Amino acid sequence: MPTETKPKLDSAAEKRLARQMTRDAVRKSAPKLHAVVKYPDPVLAKKGEVVTEFTPELAQLVEEMFDSMYAAEGIGLAAPQIGISKQITVIDVSFKERPEEKLVLINPEVVDRRGKQVEEEGCLSLPEIHEKVQRDAWVKVRAQNVRGEFFEMEGEELLARAMLHEIDHLHGILFIDRLSRLKRDLVLRRIRKLQKNGDW
Repeated sequence: MPTETKPKLDSAAEKRLARQMTRDAVRKSAPKLHAVVKYPDPVLAKKGEVVTEFTPELAQLVEEMFDSMYAAEGIGLAAPQIGISKQITVIDVSFKERPEEKLVLINPEVVDRRGKQVEEEGCLSLPEIHEKVQRDAWVKVRAQNVRGEFFEMEGEELLARAMLHEIDHLHGILFIDRLSRLKRDLVLRRIRKLQKNGDW
């Protein structure tokens, strides 16, 4: 008697399934999750305040930001996206597959950049919106960690894009602000339609 076989998943489907399982596990186990604010919340247009006190509460907030990011299926999250106008962002382009790659950038600044790349971007604060954006292909960033220690971090391709995207958030800049006026107007029109239909 033949046995029933399950259809094989392609690598993209496997990756989606793994992310969903990670998301669900975090949602069940995380002590505290922060809701992601959506455009056009005013906090997204403000420059975040410089962090001057490196306390256990800050370290706790960073862990909550990682959990909130995974729960929302993102690879980067800036404090303004959870309604906190501070210069803090967390990034994990591996989406929890490689814990050693988790990155915390506090008071970050880009100190060197080179090359260009054009790839599609999305944003947790702009759900369902994806557009191609030009970014630097390689960047070097200087930032502080949760203990206030300065360090430099280099990134290329996806990591460079993630760092630049999140640092933009800390300055009140969204990826749609980097589109041409025509493309941005089309995106805003789509958002208004979603708002009108109660889907935003």
